[in-house]
Amino acid sequence: MQIKEVMRKGMIKLKTNGIQEPNLKSRLLMQYILNRPREYLLVHDDKQLTLRQEVNYFKAIKKLLDGVPLQHITHRQEFMKLMFYVDENVLIPRPDTEILVEEVIKITKKINAKKILDLCTGSGAIAISLAKYIEGSQITATDISRKALSIAKLNAANNNVEDKITFVSSNLFQNIPEEKYDIIVSNPPYIKRKVIEKLDKEVKKEPIIALDGGNDGLEFYKKIVDNAYEYLKYKGYLCLEIGYDQKDEVTKLIENEGKYIDTYSKKDLYDNDRIIITKLGMLTN
Repeated sequence: MQIKEVMRKGMIKLKTNGIQEPNLKSRLLMQYILNRPREYLLVHDDKQLTLRQEVNYFKAIKKLLDGVPLQHITHRQEFMKLMFYVDENVLIPRPDTEILVEEVIKITKKINAKKILDLCTGSGAIAISLAKYIEGSQITATDISRKALSIAKLNAANNNVEDKITFVSSNLFQNIPEEKYDIIVSNPPYIKRKVIEKLDKEVKKEPIIALDGGNDGLEFYKKIVDNAYEYLKYKGYLCLEIGYDQKDEVTKLIENEGKYIDTYSKKDLYDNDRIIITKLGMLTN
């Protein structure tokens, strides 16, 4: 069959089964199978596929119907205009998280920050983006998952910033060197445990360790807020991504700690509160 005929069949299968953006996903799968850009499909849509290409394409369509995220099939996700390898061992980087990265970049320019700690790095999207766009930055990136760290290291090499990032296997601050950082940033697991079962099939295919924020969704925020001040320079910044309904709860955690000042939040493109920024306001030993 021709490329356009196969893509149309794939699109119909996806649409019939309620898959969102069936046209886009049908095309992206074909680009993956052929290892060709979108422009190639537009110019050569009447080209005949081999039997193997057809079979592989419809196998990929079947995976989508089974709830496997597109990014786990193609192993590609763009973030901050960079390309990242992803699989079932890491959370797929979301556009919302770019708001966190962009805010951290603004802060670094304001205070001339260089030393940054990224907790729960996953695919390395945050750490790698900061290393790429902040001249002279020194990033420490941690994760409890060794598989995630392997992927983050691969992504760092692919984006030519491996010499700017130190990767540490650590449960939050457990194995962090006793240093002081200008900024600590994190997009930790923050979904309430009982909510996970109600998530879309695709989201549930992502690693549970990257989703589960405990019974109240605040487990990691409590630990980070309780300990971050020991690793921050005076007036250093703590920058967190949050769930759309967690602004008040996380802000209260920060206020109750009594060590942070000038706390503020910013919204995402859908007008949901998405990040919280605060600053260490007292000297620590």
